Amino acid sequence: MKIAFAAEENKGVEGLLAYHFGRCPYYVFVEIENNEIKNVETKENPYYDRHEPGVVPQFIAGEGAKVIIAGGMGPRAIDWFKTLGVQPVTGVSGRIKDVLKEYLAGRLSGAAPCDDHER
Repeated sequence: MKIAFAAEENKGVEGLLAYHFGRCPYYVFVEIENNEIKNVETKENPYYDRHEPGVVPQFIAGEGAKVIIAGGMGPRAIDWFKTLGVQPVTGVSGRIKDVLKEYLAGRLSGAAPCDDHER
């Protein structure tokens, strides 16, 4: 399984989770097998300067991620991700490695729209 994280820093799982999924400078893609990290790849957000509805969900799905974890996400993006078969998880913060640990332990799930998704 591949999990995507909206990231503030280019530090892999040591970096901080971004507040907003689409307006973050990086994405960290973590491949998990048997609840263990098999691969970590950080990519620059190719849409950072030109945030348009639907493009980031298509990018994340195109990278093979089945889950996207971010601090916040608007309702349209949540719908886009679900349509593309990517489970959005929002409302969390902290170091990506800690968030990943919580997710794998089954303590994180679901997505609620952020209150400032228009900014």
